[in-house]
Amino acid sequence: MAIKIAFCNQKGGVGKTTTAVNLAAYLAHEGKRVLLVDLDPQANATSGLGVYPESAKANLYHYISGQAQAQDVVVSSGIENLDIIPGSKDMAGAAVELISEQDREFKLKEVLDPISEYYDFIIIDCPPSLGILTINGLVAADKVVIPVQCEYYALEGLTQLLETINLIKENITPDLEIMGALLTMYDRRNKLSAAVAKEVRRNFPGKVFESVVPRSVALAEAPSYGKPISCYNTISKGARAYKGFAYEIIKTIN
Repeated sequence: MAIKIAFCNQKGGVGKTTTAVNLAAYLAHEGKRVLLVDLDPQANATSGLGVYPESAKANLYHYISGQAQAQDVVVSSGIENLDIIPGSKDMAGAAVELISEQDREFKLKEVLDPISEYYDFIIIDCPPSLGILTINGLVAADKVVIPVQCEYYALEGLTQLLETINLIKENITPDLEIMGALLTMYDRRNKLSAAVAKEVRRNFPGKVFESVVPRSVALAEAPSYGKPISCYNTISKGARAYKGFAYEIIKTIN
């Protein structure tokens, strides 16, 4: 059965989608069978792999609204070993519709359980909020990775998110495990980045990945070409960081 990892942070612009897309790609390059799930109504993970929601016959919303079966919403990314369940702007409507649904926290889990045997990893890109879609992502997951931008308010947002994850562990999925925080957008020229990184490691000992993702022009450009960094610029600092992160994930799982 697949290891299901949710990437979650209620703050926007922390590199969450960039991390989910590039980890999924590097795991696939390592021969792992990977499914990327785009829970975000912005669907940036979908377009970041060159898959456009309007061209997909079905997406996650169609399953949640009862218009498609689980296997119908999975499409190939065009990268060997990597499939995707596309997101779409309709997921914003799903968030509203789910409020009145029974067992609404388990809708994504219902999608993934029947197909998880076909994958080694399922990567879930959650929206930048702590709403019902993110809760679905956390309930469906086995593990959580928290991308943390190296900026002033990082710890404040991280503390709030950890409280939400603990509530879900206590009330719904007691086996949910926090794998760790990944430091992103690190600027070695900026003293604040170093200070934030040091503070995060001090507050969460043993729960911060060794890999650190730098600010990178190549990482910012790659999505506009519909490619992960591994297919756009393999020698960039961002590419090396995410390749190292993928190795850390594989090592941690094994």
